[in-house]
Amino acid sequence: MAKIKMNEIEYDLSDEELKELHNAEKREPVFDDDSPEMTAEMLAEFRRINRQNRIKQTVSLRLSSQTIQQAKFYGSKGYTSFLSRLLDMAIKNREMVKQCL
Repeated sequence: MAKIKMNEIEYDLSDEELKELHNAEKREPVFDDDSPEMTAEMLAEFRRINRQNRIKQTVSLRLSSQTIQQAKFYGSKGYTSFLSRLLDMAIKNREMVKQCL
């Protein structure tokens, strides 16, 4: 079972598609032979791949209160993770980088 949060969806969805996702979010998962419920032993077999690339460094930034407020609007509990993902995407966009230089 894959679980994502509604604010993690990056695509323009129709109202009908959003309604379907909201309804699906409320349903309990259905387990069967093709997708059984994971046991503790099964979960223990999972491991991170490329762990070195997943280590994040702590940095200190000075951000405007408006930026912080907007980031919290998109994900109040995980706004720093949101900002991290936003910076990751922005730094890969050459046009955006040029505009900021």
